Amino acid sequence: MTEHESQHPLRPFLRNWLWEHGRIGTRYLDCTTGALGFDEGKKARFAAEKHLYVSLDGPTDDKAHRTGPAVHEAGLARLLRAAQLGRPEDAGSAADVQRAVQDCIELGLYCAYQADAQKAWARYALEPLFEDEIRAAVASDIRRMYAGTREQLALYDFTVFHGLPEPLLLSESPFIDWRVRARPPKPFVSIPLGPYSLLVGAPSNKTSRAGPVAWKSVVSMGPFKDHNPHIVERARLWLVATTDDQLVAVQSRYARPTESVDPPAGTKLE
Repeated sequence: MTEHESQHPLRPFLRNWLWEHGRIGTRYLDCTTGALGFDEGKKARFAAEKHLYVSLDGPTDDKAHRTGPAVHEAGLARLLRAAQLGRPEDAGSAADVQRAVQDCIELGLYCAYQADAQKAWARYALEPLFEDEIRAAVASDIRRMYAGTREQLALYDFTVFHGLPEPLLLSESPFIDWRVRARPPKPFVSIPLGPYSLLVGAPSNKTSRAGPVAWKSVVSMGPFKDHNPHIVERARLWLVATTDDQLVAVQSRYARPTESVDPPAGTKLE
C-alpha cells in the first residue's frame, strides 16, 4: 500500500499544527493512555486508526469500492494554508474554494461517523451474518444517521474565520454540530482548519445552492469560546495542540500516563 493510500484523512489538516521551533513534528495527547508525545516529521504516525468508509450518496455508490471521500487534494491544501496564514487571496478561485470547503465537510462527516460505524460493526458481528452483510447493515445505519445532515450542509453558507486569538485543538473527530452539541443549541457547524482558523457553516435562505465562501478576520472567540471543550469531549484517540499547556490542562480526563514519548524540551508534565 502506498503512502497516499494509507494517509490519514486529516493529514492535510494536521500539517497546520506542526511544531517547527528547532524540531519539526506534532505535539499530541494519546487519549487511550493519557501520555504526551511528540511525533517527529510530517507524517502524523500517531494518527493511525482504521476508517470505515460509507458513501452517504446511497448504496449504488458503494460499487466504487472507495476507501474514503474523493477530495481534490491540491485545492484542499491551498485552502488550509490560506486559512492558516489569513490570506484569502491565496485560496484560489471562488469555485476552487467552494469545492475545498465541501471537501472539508465530507472529511469532517467521514471522521464524525467512525465511532458509530465501529459500534454498529461490533453489534452486527454478534449476529450470524457474512462480512458483506455486516458492511451493508452498518452502511444503512450510517446513512440513516448522517445522510440528512449532509443534505442540509450542502445548502449552508460557509465562512472562514481566521486570526482567532486563542489556538484551537484538533482531534480525530473535529466536526462539531453546534445545533446538537451546544447548550443552548447554536445554529451552525464547524471544523478547525488550523490553530487559528475555523470553518463555520450556517443555514442559508437559498434552496438550490450555497453562496460563495466568506472570509472574516476576528479578534475574539465570541460564540466559538467553547470549541476546545467540545473537541475534548468527543476525542477518543488523540488530541493535537500547539502548546504543551493546552494538552496538560486536559490530561487528567484520561488515564494517568506511564511515560511520555520523547516530548520536546520544556514539556511540562503533571
